[in-house]
Amino acid sequence: MINVTADNFDTEVIEASATIPVLVDFWAPWCGPCKVIGPLLERVELAYGGRFKLVKIDSDQEQELSQAFGIKSIPTCVLMVAGRPVDGFMGALPEGQIKAFLDKHLPPADVMEAEVTGVEVSDAPAEDDPAAIHEALQQAMLKSPDDDNARFDYIKLLLQMGEVAEARAAFAPAAAKAPQVRRLDAVQRWLAAIDFAATPGAAIAALDARITANKRDFEARFQRAQILMTGQAWTGAMDELLDILMRDKTWNEDLARKTYIAILEIIEPPKVKVADGQVPPVDPVVATYRRRLSSVVLS
Repeated sequence: MINVTADNFDTEVIEASATIPVLVDFWAPWCGPCKVIGPLLERVELAYGGRFKLVKIDSDQEQELSQAFGIKSIPTCVLMVAGRPVDGFMGALPEGQIKAFLDKHLPPADVMEAEVTGVEVSDAPAEDDPAAIHEALQQAMLKSPDDDNARFDYIKLLLQMGEVAEARAAFAPAAAKAPQVRRLDAVQRWLAAIDFAATPGAAIAALDARITANKRDFEARFQRAQILMTGQAWTGAMDELLDILMRDKTWNEDLARKTYIAILEIIEPPKVKVADGQVPPVDPVVATYRRRLSSVVLS
């Protein structure tokens, strides 16, 4: 069990969850139920023999992390996989229910052992096979051409893969709906950013020089954000847009705010269904940047 703070969160949680699921236990010293579930979690971690990693976050001492995850009550446990929250639960569950929760998400012990020893598991699922994912999302869109969410998921994947021409073709049938459908508007703005980045003179260095000369050169800041969007540097793009909003909340008919919201839509992870009594996982990056937007717009 490791105590996590803002200083080591990236290393102990985000980076670690790329190789092993990480169970984050939000607790506080004064919390009675936390004192009940804490020893249970440690015992389960030991019993599972390295199938997951347990870390603890003091929600009183690390309020920014607690807010980023949307923690409303403690104890709350959130399971992180590949840098993203995939599920969670609240309250001091019995040991059997904790194990049942983990068993839904953790690979079987024999698979873990095979991975560690280098033995190939021939029947392992191909969930991270890019070709299989591409095929599945494409078929979902073709089967339900009026499903805007299916179309968004497919276009998003194509743009992530750099398949811009194919993404434009998939977007074209729904382009007229973009002003009314937030997710379609989001990919339209992503495509517009890609178009700008391809124009002559679209260079970060030139834009930086303009911004250095004039902090209120909002056009340069926005163009810089578009180039960052093209490179999928989402937090950098949102930081640039926030700089505009802090100085002029309604610049260019809300262009900065609308683009910022579009980025949040793009980086929002897929919704995960949870059972009654469990807490839906919250992506900490999305939560943090939503809060920053609210603080600027409402100030």
